[in-house]
Amino acid sequence: MTPSSDGIRQLLEDGVRDKVYPGAVWGLGTADGALAGGAVGCPDPDRPEQKTRLDTVFDTASLTKILAVWSSVGALWTDGTLPLDEPLGSFWPEVEGHPLGLVTVRNLLTHTAGLPLRAQLRNLYGTDPAAVRAGVLHEALHRPPGEAVEYTDRAALILGYLAEHLSGQPLDRLALTRTWGPLGMTGTRFGPLPADLAARSAPTELDDDTGVHLQGTAHDFSARLLGGVCGIAGVFSVLDDLAVFLRCLLDPAACRPGFGPAWTRESLTVQTGELEPVRGLFWHPAPGTDPAEQVWVHYGFTGTGMWLSPRSGTWAVLLTNKLYFTRDREPLTTIRNRFRELAFGR
Repeated sequence: MTPSSDGIRQLLEDGVRDKVYPGAVWGLGTADGALAGGAVGCPDPDRPEQKTRLDTVFDTASLTKILAVWSSVGALWTDGTLPLDEPLGSFWPEVEGHPLGLVTVRNLLTHTAGLPLRAQLRNLYGTDPAAVRAGVLHEALHRPPGEAVEYTDRAALILGYLAEHLSGQPLDRLALTRTWGPLGMTGTRFGPLPADLAARSAPTELDDDTGVHLQGTAHDFSARLLGGVCGIAGVFSVLDDLAVFLRCLLDPAACRPGFGPAWTRESLTVQTGELEPVRGLFWHPAPGTDPAEQVWVHYGFTGTGMWLSPRSGTWAVLLTNKLYFTRDREPLTTIRNRFRELAFGR
């Protein structure tokens, strides 16, 4: 093992000891393949004999926004079907004449759309998926588009609806046919998982309704409300699949996803001008790094993360189920930052 991978293993084992998460899987590599990786802890503290494995399935949470939404939008953009800078109302009849009709896809991808910040869909619109969709697509804006960078899950939900409208396919099918299938990502899918895969998945949050930890079902309530498939969350995956996905972004010539290299280049470029915090298209510079260093990241609330550095030609993945213990972000934030330093030297 290299010194950095020795340090990563110790870092992640310390996280298990300190109960930041029950278990973790990690990997580092280049466009040519994995360089190092490993697994620590156990996914379920109630079953300590079942150790975390490299093929443990994780609820990726907001990595769904990259794996399903960003990739699908990129495929449609690559096809010439989806414009980035035209108002949505000019090509999407469902939002024409509504406030959202003034917003562009680039606004949504950079979190500059001025969308409402509230995301409690059930409290706002009830439990009927059609009512949720109408409420999200027809709600007034929080502020004019392009005025500020404000993260909200609604951006991914709306883009998922848009991708379905333009493709004529549900989001899970679109992601499978344009990205996951071509890349051979056989361990990646929306939940709820079938029993055999659920048994291999890392449990997450304690479900108030059942009194047991969710396993194989998305932690995110909005995803569960919408049947498991939506732009916000709901995708489950494994280390090997995420490694293939990230390797493809570093060397698009070596694979054939629906989106092309131009989409990756556009996305891994600062798109927010003078606004702060800096954003690309759904990716953002890793905390603690200068955008010029080109270390991009996307996190998931369950405790997952993917890093990509086109400049150094390297990628990194960290999968944990920290949500088993707590929603407190700080302990894992410290580990993520140190993991990134060890992985990329910055």
